[in-house]
Amino acid sequence: MSKLLCVILGGAIFASGCGPTAADSGSAATDGAISGAKPGAQSSGAAPAAQVATKAPAPSYREVTIPSGTTLSLSLTSAVASDTSRVEDAVSAELTHAVTVDGRDVLPAGSTVAGQVTSVDASGRVKGRAQVAFRFNSLTTGGTTYDVQTAALSRVASATKSEDATKIGIGAGAGAVVGGLLGGKSGAAKGAAVGGGAGTGLVLATKGQEMRLAPGADVTTTLTAPLTVRVRIS
Repeated sequence: MSKLLCVILGGAIFASGCGPTAADSGSAATDGAISGAKPGAQSSGAAPAAQVATKAPAPSYREVTIPSGTTLSLSLTSAVASDTSRVEDAVSAELTHAVTVDGRDVLPAGSTVAGQVTSVDASGRVKGRAQVAFRFNSLTTGGTTYDVQTAALSRVASATKSEDATKIGIGAGAGAVVGGLLGGKSGAAKGAAVGGGAGTGLVLATKGQEMRLAPGADVTTTLTAPLTVRVRIS
């Protein structure tokens, strides 16, 4: 009997030592509650709206044809001269007045043109007046360069015939005065011939005027063929 009682008491003690305590149960419940929470849960605040970049609309262009015969009013930006320029030397100018088509400026003032000297003749001593000619074959506007066909420009120096006649006349008159003082009428006639020859010699030794155009000189040319350009409309 006592032996059986000892076995029962020992089993009860063993069972109480292995079972969970109340504190352990509460701790487990707490741990379960914590472990049951969803990690990384986002706050209830709304996400910021994405910013959308606004792009400016692309510019629009249309092609406009400038008719043949249109006048281009220009101001030279390089010098041209009969005594210093050579054939194929570069010549440049800029537009001084806008070109309009249907009421719209298609070539604004400040557009540039470029070309070359086409012929040069320096002044002669006996005959032939100085002249220089040039032509423009390209035009730049709005950052785009176009091939153009324009009328040639030619400039000729002023004639000096009246000045030459004055020089010859002065030479003859001076010779007549000196000849008359030395030998009467006969001397005067001879002096006039000699004086006239001296005046002619002065003309033959003197070159005529040169033709020079400095930067800033105004020139005008015309298109000899239609020119199509791109014009911005918006």
